[in-house]
Amino acid sequence: MHKINYNDRKFCGVQNTPNGEVSGDTVFHYRQSEDVVWGTYQGGAVIMGTLIATADHVGHLDMCYQHVNQNGELQTGKCHTRPEVLKDGRLRLHETWQWTSGDLSSGESIVEEIVET
Repeated sequence: MHKINYNDRKFCGVQNTPNGEVSGDTVFHYRQSEDVVWGTYQGGAVIMGTLIATADHVGHLDMCYQHVNQNGELQTGKCHTRPEVLKDGRLRLHETWQWTSGDLSSGESIVEEIVET
C-alpha cells in the first residue's frame, strides 16, 4: 500500500457500534503535515470535535479525539484507524476506538470519504 495523504479530505460516518456518537450526519475534515494528521468534526450528536493523530508508513492512524455532544458533555477517546482504498479512489477508514471518559467502553466504526462535486 502506498502512503496515504489525508490533507483536506472529508469523511462521514457510515457505521458505528451503539455506544458511539458518530453517525452519517457527522462530517470530519482532515489536515496533514508530514506524519501528523489533525481535524475537526461535527454533526449529529456531536456539536464540535477535534482530533490529532500520527500516521505510519502505510497510513494507519493512532489518534486521540475529543468532542462536546448534544448533551453538553465533553467526551474523549483514542482510536486506531486502518485505511482502505476503494475502487473509485475514495478512502474507507476502519476504526477501533475506546472512550477515555465516561464508561471507558470500546467500539468499531467506519467512515468514508466524501467527494464534493
